[in-house]
Amino acid sequence: MKMEEIKQLSLEELRIRLQDVKEEWDNLRFQLALRQLDNPLKIRSVRRDIARLKTLIREYELGLRQSKESQKSGG
Repeated sequence: MKMEEIKQLSLEELRIRLQDVKEEWDNLRFQLALRQLDNPLKIRSVRRDIARLKTLIREYELGLRQSKESQKSGG
């Protein structure tokens, strides 16, 4: 997941994507514990995706980033 893709998402879409990525991370950790994980570096990339999503969500909460709808309405 690239930052350009993430920046295009609304706040609600970011929260949904965060839930999905957290579930994926849990599954990868479970596979790692069972020694079934093919690529352990995948955990690192998923963890970084979680950090990116959380960062953007926090920017929305602090008002540093505005949603597309509020930019169109002039607010």
